[in-house]
Amino acid sequence: MGSHLPRCLALIGTAALAALTLAAAGAPPLAARAAAGSGLAPPPAATAPDRAVPVVEEDEERGYQLSVRGAGPYRIGRSLTALTEAGLIDAVWPGPPCSEDVVGAGATGRWAGKILLVFRRGILISIGTASGSVRSPAGAGPGTSFARAEQIYGKRGRPIRSRTGHQGYVVPAGPMVELFTDHPIRPGIGWYEVGPRGFSLHGFLADDRC
Repeated sequence: MGSHLPRCLALIGTAALAALTLAAAGAPPLAARAAAGSGLAPPPAATAPDRAVPVVEEDEERGYQLSVRGAGPYRIGRSLTALTEAGLIDAVWPGPPCSEDVVGAGATGRWAGKILLVFRRGILISIGTASGSVRSPAGAGPGTSFARAEQIYGKRGRPIRSRTGHQGYVVPAGPMVELFTDHPIRPGIGWYEVGPRGFSLHGFLADDRC
């Protein structure tokens, strides 16, 4: 593969990428679900209690904001079971055999086609996006140049390279990171992901899909 596939996307497979691409282009959730084909699987039961994290009501004028806390009702630490029961999960994709405790899922409502969710043992640990309408709290996201990201974050972030030479930019936030990685075709940021250092950052640096 000639370009880096972000770890959270690699774990859910190329069907998830097809679903995200269709939805981002304006396809309805049903079309996105169909793109996943036979990769759909029933949600696994959560193995940890759902955290009592309040849902943050979003200001429509701010657009779509993804932070290390999550995006809208998709808060890091919430359980797949709770999100599914609330009607916030569109479809679930199983992870590869080497990561049986990890699954990916699509969002519903105004976040449909904007973000991909990654759950480990039934708990939301990472969220990623290739949508140019989704931004970090500081204003960076897909479509932003790496030079501009450095201007935005200053000393808070640093440029990085994966083991195979793919470009990235990371902004640590305690045990979490905001991770921006390159695009397979055009210059600049093509993927923005938030997640634990040991999952998102390690996966990028090592080009490790498992």
